[in-house]
Amino acid sequence: MRTFRFLEFQVYKDSKSFYKKCIFITKSFTRNYWELKDQLLRAALSVCLNIAEGSAKYSDRDFKRFLENSLGSINECLACLDIANDNKQISNKNFEELKSNAESIAKQLGGLAKKLRNSS
Repeated sequence: MRTFRFLEFQVYKDSKSFYKKCIFITKSFTRNYWELKDQLLRAALSVCLNIAEGSAKYSDRDFKRFLENSLGSINECLACLDIANDNKQISNKNFEELKSNAESIAKQLGGLAKKLRNSS
């Protein structure tokens, strides 16, 4: 198995980009929404870290479990973004852009998990 193979995965690269966008977008959150900001950033980071950690597992079944955790985290991100949008912490335009990014990541995670499921 290659060392640090996750660095080559497009879904990992896209997840890092999503995390950076979340950092940027949450800079404008008002003080009353610091918990939402913290939760969003932790969930976005979790997407990346679960891909990385799972890629080091020796079985496809174990890796798939970590990808499923990442999928849960990207859904959590979208819920945070939806709440932020409802509370005027982010614009509709930013919400739609991040929603599109999250959807792409979710599809990639689902596809990779399916590939692992079919290979075992």
